[in-house]
Amino acid sequence: MRFPVVLFDLDGTVIDSGAIILASMRHAAKEVLGAEPPDELLMAAVGGPGLEAQMQALAPDRVEELVSVYRAHNEPLHDELVCCAGMEDVLVRLEDEGRRLGIVTAKRRATVDLAFNVLPLRHLFETVVGGDETGRHKPDPEPILRALGLAGARAEDAAYVGDSPFDMQCARRAGVYAVGVTWGGIHRREALADANVLVDDAEELIGAL
Repeated sequence: MRFPVVLFDLDGTVIDSGAIILASMRHAAKEVLGAEPPDELLMAAVGGPGLEAQMQALAPDRVEELVSVYRAHNEPLHDELVCCAGMEDVLVRLEDEGRRLGIVTAKRRATVDLAFNVLPLRHLFETVVGGDETGRHKPDPEPILRALGLAGARAEDAAYVGDSPFDMQCARRAGVYAVGVTWGGIHRREALADANVLVDDAEELIGAL
């Protein structure tokens, strides 16, 4: 097989969470700032250096309050989560082929657990690295390098699948194959220019790996 280790971003890649992220970003901006920034601004940093950095871009002096209001709104919405189309089947097929799977996400580990409580996928992933488990964050390579270290895997044997420019930059810097997926609804296709390959549906993803 081409890549015996396949690591995945979570939001917009495995789970269809773009709508609940946007709803909570809008809510936090309205509640704390009394503002309605454009959606593109609200979502620009999603999937990258973490929620605090996203809020820093909105209001550097209100970060703590924005994060608190966002989380209070967002966490209950995880009850509505579904997988991205076809992804559950893809993950099962990859595992059946003997691939070793992992998650590398900007989400805090506790929020990852919320998602897995709703979508019973945790057993498919040998390794999970949350956004609060590394000192540096995507696009820095540290999160992927940590996952490779935990798995005892080499970068040349691994691919990273994600939907954001931060994912693609992180993969490139870590020396793994960067697979950009276009179904996340969070970032535009052209934002994934650093990908080694772009795929538009889950079946195509299988072929890329």
